[in-house]
Amino acid sequence: MLTSVKRQLRARVGLWPLLELRNRAVLGRRVPGLRRFETAEVRRLRADVGVPTALVVTVIPTFRRPQQLRCAVRSALAQTIQDHRVIVVDDGAGVGPLPADPRLVVVSLSHNTGVLGLVRNVGIRTTSSEFIAFLDDDNEWRPDHLETALAGLRAGADLVYTAVERRRSDGELVDTLSTDFDRAQLADGPPYVDSNAIVVRRSPRVQFSRIPRVKATLPKEDWEFVYRMSRSLAVAHLPVPTVRYLINTDSFYTSWAEQHG
Repeated sequence: MLTSVKRQLRARVGLWPLLELRNRAVLGRRVPGLRRFETAEVRRLRADVGVPTALVVTVIPTFRRPQQLRCAVRSALAQTIQDHRVIVVDDGAGVGPLPADPRLVVVSLSHNTGVLGLVRNVGIRTTSSEFIAFLDDDNEWRPDHLETALAGLRAGADLVYTAVERRRSDGELVDTLSTDFDRAQLADGPPYVDSNAIVVRRSPRVQFSRIPRVKATLPKEDWEFVYRMSRSLAVAHLPVPTVRYLINTDSFYTSWAEQHG
């Protein structure tokens, strides 16, 4: 009987929304405290660095990856879109030397949280822009990533995501993730939207889940963000591979299973 009910619920709602409901019930008790910490950090950092403003702001969360971070930052600063600011948000571990560029802002949380959504939210809330992009500290963009994404947004979408080349640490191409948006498929199929490929029109709703997730927690922040945003925003896929994603089994926040084809 219970198995039959589970099947009916999955058929009606989808696997990932059901698992996210479980996450909220089991892990959500920490969210109010994390929200208060996030707000206090935003207030503190705005007093320190002001409110960086541009057409596009790129948020890069980081934790103890100095070499990879430098590569990620360089790829963000090399974009063909010039009206662009990059904010690196360090999750309380400290940041090594980075390129000297007036478009780059680096801030550090007062202590480590291990909550990726919160770290991204600090970057979102500490800045001002028409559009927001996301890049993790171990991934890179092609120089035309933002230009490609902004063309899609100016064509009428509120959130766009490009195709993602997934590569091993030696540079070997594993596959290219490129799937047109289908909310029903997103609810029950393999996750196919990665935050590194997302550029979104800024609004007060553009914030990530603060649920503290570990590697084993499913679904991930990226899925929750896109699924929630797609309730009210127009989402479009741009099948242009502008993201180079490192398959990193030692990621502090998360890891991906290989998907071929």
